[in-house]
Amino acid sequence: MDLRPPDQVMRLDRLGASHPTRISFLRAMLRRVEGEGWRYSVPVWAIDAEGYGHAVLQVDAPAHSYSLVAFSTPLDDAMRTDRVIAEAWDTSYVLYDGVPDASEIARLRANAPRQEAGRYSERDLILSRANKSVRLFAHVVERLAEGRQPDAELVESVGYLMRTTAVYGNGKFGIADRDRIAGRPEFSGPFRAEMLSVWLIRSFTIMLAEHVAAARGRERAARLDPAVRMSLGVGNSTGLGMAPFLVKHPLLVHRWFHARETAVARVRALQDATEAQISAFMAALAAMRENVRRWRTDDPVQAPRVAQLAGELADVARDAAGILSAGDRPWNRLYQLHEAKLSPEGQEAVVALILEPHGVLVDDLADAMDANEDAVFRIDGTMTCAALRETIDRDYGWVKRFDFASPAADARFWYVSEEKLEPRLGERHVEEGAGKEQPLAVARDVAALAAALAIGPADATVAAFLMARPEWRHVVRRVQIAASHPYAEVRDNLIGASMRPVDLLRTKLAFFGASRFDPRSDRWLRISLFADAPFPEDICRSEAMRAAS
Repeated sequence: MDLRPPDQVMRLDRLGASHPTRISFLRAMLRRVEGEGWRYSVPVWAIDAEGYGHAVLQVDAPAHSYSLVAFSTPLDDAMRTDRVIAEAWDTSYVLYDGVPDASEIARLRANAPRQEAGRYSERDLILSRANKSVRLFAHVVERLAEGRQPDAELVESVGYLMRTTAVYGNGKFGIADRDRIAGRPEFSGPFRAEMLSVWLIRSFTIMLAEHVAAARGRERAARLDPAVRMSLGVGNSTGLGMAPFLVKHPLLVHRWFHARETAVARVRALQDATEAQISAFMAALAAMRENVRRWRTDDPVQAPRVAQLAGELADVARDAAGILSAGDRPWNRLYQLHEAKLSPEGQEAVVALILEPHGVLVDDLADAMDANEDAVFRIDGTMTCAALRETIDRDYGWVKRFDFASPAADARFWYVSEEKLEPRLGERHVEEGAGKEQPLAVARDVAALAAALAIGPADATVAAFLMARPEWRHVVRRVQIAASHPYAEVRDNLIGASMRPVDLLRTKLAFFGASRFDPRSDRWLRISLFADAPFPEDICRSEAMRAAS
């Protein structure tokens, strides 16, 4: 079975309809934790009755131990913001390499609540912070202190007690470089350390709420109902800072999409479906329908899509069992039928669903999604300009969809904020700053490269061309990378007036394993991570949960 073509998969309208799958990063991490029998404990719980202090949540992998060192501090409501310019948060975290002693905890206590302004060591792997969902956190504490469960509708409408506003890794702000952990099996896939941090943050936030409720309610206090507890994830607010990632990491992006599309092709090629597989598919479909039912968004673009998706999944539920029972490559027929009649949101939901019953067939691909981006991709200077033009015609024919002489096609520019060193999006014909534009307008630049090549000698080498026109080096390199990595490019115009950056954000977050995508504008959104996922004590060999600090 052929893989779906990049011209179909890598368009923004489809990327913005991405759903998490079983090879998403957080699920791959959870499978490793369970399969290797990691241990989990809470050796330090120094939290006072008001919920302030610090705690250490520890996991022990076969070869290494890791500790989430969590700090909860008072925060005035006037300072509570999800914006990157914030300087204080309800909670802050460090994923520590090993088990910190008292002096290391003291060092982190002095620095982690300051986040970017702090000072860190090579033992500090991940830096993060989170704010309370104030209304829900207070409500949960109040109800539990009274011995009652929280209001189910309120829990469902929010879905998390805290939301992270950043999860930093890979050497940012002086924490450990990726090289320190890159060779460790537990972190062999993309963003595994970040996913481990968020998973432990989820546990901490629920333990914190129950702890405060117990301090207030004493003997009458209740713990969260297991089903309610399971439904809570970790919220996340993500903005433009994440959007350029899909452009800046073409090799890695190709690996992600190639792995997913290979998984889809493997399943579509199966000749039949067993009763167990059909049952697993129907269970996954029911779970997705429930998740969509709980999905809340006021975004004028996304809200009708969610409503349409709910109806489309009802149609899939009506037809799927009969189609899958008929044999003759039933998974492919199921996919093709719904490709023809569903929206992109519904089509990508079906893609995620058909992978669910086939872990034995596809889970290995989760370990093929990393890439060695430190290896320099050398430009082939011996290639002729004629051959380079042919490569552009073959792999970048899609850029001809855009007329960059039109103001609408060249409406925006990406730049980096001098104050916060974060990506931003400017309006080219309204705002100043286009002279600081980042090289993210791939479609425009490849079109311009093709035009530059057309006026030179066809038999000249690329080396000669770049000696005369070195400003084209980065574009030539991208074209040559894409020749052997077909999923490396977002095949759309990233500076067009109608481009929605949230489509880029959703794509990356779906690979993380996020759900309940809620755009707050076309430039940032909220999501949930680990909702309905097991807790450490569910899949780890649990030890003493709250040893005295």
